[in-house]
Amino acid sequence: MKYVVAILCLIQSSWLLAQEYTFGVVPQYEPQKLNAIWQPLLDQVSEQTGVTIKLITVESIPVFEQAFANGEYDFAYMNPWHSVIANEKQGYLPLIKDAGRQLQGVLVVNKNSGIDDVSQLEGAEIAFPAPNALGASLLMRADLAQLYGLTIKPVYVQTHSSVYLNVALNSTKAGGGVLGTLKQQPQNLQDKLKIIYKTRKISRHPIVAHPRVDPAIQQKVQQAILDIGQSEEHKHLLAGIPIIKPSIATLAEYQQLTQWGLRLFYVEN
Repeated sequence: MKYVVAILCLIQSSWLLAQEYTFGVVPQYEPQKLNAIWQPLLDQVSEQTGVTIKLITVESIPVFEQAFANGEYDFAYMNPWHSVIANEKQGYLPLIKDAGRQLQGVLVVNKNSGIDDVSQLEGAEIAFPAPNALGASLLMRADLAQLYGLTIKPVYVQTHSSVYLNVALNSTKAGGGVLGTLKQQPQNLQDKLKIIYKTRKISRHPIVAHPRVDPAIQQKVQQAILDIGQSEEHKHLLAGIPIIKPSIATLAEYQQLTQWGLRLFYVEN
């Protein structure tokens, strides 16, 4: 009997590994750049685990939000507020976070605009990637309204890169982003911008898993990413995301965001 059980376990394990698992990524950049950043990492995870993972990229954050709300991704990389909503709608659970740094939204203006303080932006058009981009938009809009009493005109331009371009070209007076994506822009673009405000710091984007994914597969993927972060040979694969120090994430640390009043600014699709 024990041999039958062993064979059945082996068959089940082989079947789980043979499945293809989807991995969605929040579109902070255009799909081509996302592929360049994520595909090498996921290839290495697949090599270490034997789990086949298919990268899924989309053009806009609202499309990404609808996809995870429908449970279309087996694994996904999303902002902390998205992880709260994804858990409420589908039961997604965080697996990995970056313990090395925290997320912080930044408000940038054109360096030659003469704008030095957020009070100068009353009634202004401000570019954001999408309504629910956490540090760049959701938290930034909450701060401007709740902490500074500003009324602004949001302009949603889909990606962080587009935000910075709009500000550099004077298409909008200001734009919301995060330090990580700002530092990854070409230097000549960064040179045209200046930061006039930074939001409160929060825990960074987690990698999450849908509850339909077998716990053994979740653990394999989680451990592979932790191991990659410790590997001198492979840790550079996490740098582009960026995840500097991968560590285990928990749902509790993200649920605290519900106390920040962000639901008032969250836009349901």
